[in-house]
Amino acid sequence: MIIEAAEYSKEHLNNYLKTIDEVISKGPYKDDWENLVNYPVPKWYRDAKFGIFMHWGVYTVPAFGSEWYPNFMYRKGAIQRGKDIYSFHQENFGAGIDYRDFVPMFKAEKFDADEWAEFFRESGAKFVMPVAEHCDGFQMYDSVLSDWCASKMGPQKDVMGLLKTAIEAKGMTFCASSHRMEHYWFMGGMREREDDPVTYIPYGDMYWPSYERKFDTESGEKTPSFGAIDLVNIDELFMQDWLARTCEIVDKYRPKIMYFDWWIQIKPMKPYLKKFAAYYYNRGKEWGEEVTINYKNDAFAHTSAVKDIERGQLSGISPYFWQNDTSVAKNSWSYTPGNIYKDASEVVATLVDVVSKNGSLLLNVGPKSDGTLPEGDVKVLRDVGKWLRVNGDAIYGSYPYRKYGEGPTVTEEGHFSDMNFKGYATDDFRFTCNKAKIYIFAMNWPADGVIHVKTFGNVQHNNRFNAVIKKVSILGHGECEFRSCDAHLTIIGPKIKTKYPVVIQLDVD
Repeated sequence: MIIEAAEYSKEHLNNYLKTIDEVISKGPYKDDWENLVNYPVPKWYRDAKFGIFMHWGVYTVPAFGSEWYPNFMYRKGAIQRGKDIYSFHQENFGAGIDYRDFVPMFKAEKFDADEWAEFFRESGAKFVMPVAEHCDGFQMYDSVLSDWCASKMGPQKDVMGLLKTAIEAKGMTFCASSHRMEHYWFMGGMREREDDPVTYIPYGDMYWPSYERKFDTESGEKTPSFGAIDLVNIDELFMQDWLARTCEIVDKYRPKIMYFDWWIQIKPMKPYLKKFAAYYYNRGKEWGEEVTINYKNDAFAHTSAVKDIERGQLSGISPYFWQNDTSVAKNSWSYTPGNIYKDASEVVATLVDVVSKNGSLLLNVGPKSDGTLPEGDVKVLRDVGKWLRVNGDAIYGSYPYRKYGEGPTVTEEGHFSDMNFKGYATDDFRFTCNKAKIYIFAMNWPADGVIHVKTFGNVQHNNRFNAVIKKVSILGHGECEFRSCDAHLTIIGPKIKTKYPVVIQLDVD
């Protein structure tokens, strides 16, 4: 089929590219790694520790499988996490319904940005990051670069603008993410259809460019999109469009973090990543604001931005600030009726482990297409908020102790490692410091209320813990008895029945 072009002009693109070059030429940050690796991590970000991610878009209309619905709905025989999205689409909507036919159904008629912002504030979040554009190519913001955006189609609201206003009014920091890069091949399944082959997609269309998922590499072999790091056949126009779209988000909404998904690390994108970083950091300098970038793998040079580990953690303290992004649901980042939710106690345990290792947790929720938050998402966030209201002093503004903790449970390192969470033992502890106080997180509180922490044993001759403990308190429960001996610090606390980490505050001299 031939997809008709939307009214669109490359004039806006070319103007944006000129602006980008001008800003970089005049600003202190240049598009080379040697200059960019010295960019500091914002203090507000180091102190915030906990933010909300949000996957919301057209894919919540069919609400099946995951946010990857538009990729799999065209791929006969491809199964995602046990879901046959192709067959579901054929049976429920029919071959005559394309993905963009869902756009008018994405009405967001119950969306209330102020209500969301208040709820996120109550959950304890200090920053909020909606997805500005996911891999499907539909922009959740007002764009001059495409008509396929939320202000002109679907909700016909500037979703990002409304959220920014509401979030900042509640004292939180507004951020944004872009998954645009994967769009290069994300809709490519349309080219695999025998019944209705795509012959032409014009620049500016929601589906453009929809390449197949395999690419020529420098080795001369065809490589799937997931592993094609050394691509040689990617269109320069697409990379220019990616740069302009991303800079448009920066200029219109001034997010304090720009988050990128994984496919930006391909070799042809490196000059564009450097251009974006220089542009964004120079803009932040103009605004007098601390901004930064989240990236995965090795897309950006080390210390030029903040590394993110998807659904994963580190096994020890990192000297460099980092982030874990994960979701309240185990099976999807977006809303589906069959979402399998984590217990809030698991989310809190993850937050504690991440913060003890010099990191930040970005927790995702997935609103429904009508703009309401699912009950499962609400319950998790509400329970996390209750815990943080009692124990926030040990999290917000904290910094790592000289070791992250102790105990028999070893945290698996790397992407998707938190999918294997099995809980903690009663002798697992994590540590943080804040305002000259030391915090001990008892990750699994024992039934008798007595714990023994080896790290704070009173051994004077081998560089163990030598400070004077003046007082020991359990947050939310008050002061408690303690005893110091050579082998460990013994804390005699109440018999608390809880699934959550219990936080002990040491006042020391």
